[in-house]
Amino acid sequence: MNRNIAADGSRVSHYDYDLPSDRVARYPAALRDESRLLAVDPDASGVAGRGVPAGSGTPFRHLRFSDVVSLFRPGDLLVVNESKVLPARLLGVKPTGARAEVLLLRPAGDDPALWEALVRPGGKLKPGRRVLIGPDLEVEMVDSAPGGGRLVRLHTSLPMEEALERYGRMPLPPYLEREEEALDRERYQTVYARVPGSVAAPTAGLHFTQDLLERLDAAGVERTAVTLHVGIGTFRPVEVDDPAHHELHHEWYEVPLAAAEAVRACRARGGRVWAVGTTAVRTLEAAADETGEVRPGTGSTDLFIRPPYRFRVVRGLITNFHLPRSTLLMLVAALAGYDRTMAAYREAVAEGYRFYSYGDAMVVLPLDGDAHSRPVRDPA
Repeated sequence: MNRNIAADGSRVSHYDYDLPSDRVARYPAALRDESRLLAVDPDASGVAGRGVPAGSGTPFRHLRFSDVVSLFRPGDLLVVNESKVLPARLLGVKPTGARAEVLLLRPAGDDPALWEALVRPGGKLKPGRRVLIGPDLEVEMVDSAPGGGRLVRLHTSLPMEEALERYGRMPLPPYLEREEEALDRERYQTVYARVPGSVAAPTAGLHFTQDLLERLDAAGVERTAVTLHVGIGTFRPVEVDDPAHHELHHEWYEVPLAAAEAVRACRARGGRVWAVGTTAVRTLEAAADETGEVRPGTGSTDLFIRPPYRFRVVRGLITNFHLPRSTLLMLVAALAGYDRTMAAYREAVAEGYRFYSYGDAMVVLPLDGDAHSRPVRDPA
């Protein structure tokens, strides 16, 4: 990047930051809600945080995730993504005895046995070849698929979900640099996960416990759920410097009628809509019209939220710390502002926060008075 040109978030290279390798959280915190929480206040003056005395307008507060209840007001609405991670990583052998791997991405149509997948070794697994996963599960290569993938058919005498639970492994992010362990079956899943379909966890929700959700209920915070199935594109690097030239993969979402009505009621009473994770943000914003009215139904979205973006629905965001140059980091910058977001990441690095899927959390607070009497927000 040309250092004579001020960074403003308009280029992918503006989202680089330095992270020591030991800050990547390879295991979750002992207790979900005891992870750390960096609160980012868009109303505070200035962007410096480290070393600034209390009461001087610093935009950052260092909390525990269990403190998040104190940030809400009665009548606010919390929107979660109840997608459930599939144990979609299948390890097996070819008829020759050589090892092979199949990562299921998404169902391919109405046939529950037909999937789009990524396979290794890709050059050897041509249409017609089979991979033996277990005594009663085989994967047949049916055809090529876009992006170098395969259309595959699962052959099993078991119900499909049972076959995956028995033989599949959780598709942990590659930066964890380890294989699945027993704890991942529970901890790489939110406590409210209900709808199977994701190949990566909506990780902001990993910090919530049932007790914490009950405390929010008792505090008068409403809660509703949408579904967006996280695809492999969440790990896809951005390989261009102009974000306009990067395309997101489509991801399936559903907004139930109850969720659309909950958003409408929140707006009517002047409450604030909080999204748990970037997936909930994208679902709500994709389903909203120009006035912020959220439409119920199902769909597919490739909405790429980056500065400048006018938010129609979401006012507050609970999220994790994301990879450099990622579309997820750009989404956070669109809500919190570019300078404040990058300052928050510098603060988190300096203060020893843990990063990525199993790491600590960050919350972008709504602007003061930014309820839904104000129909749009453009903090960039």
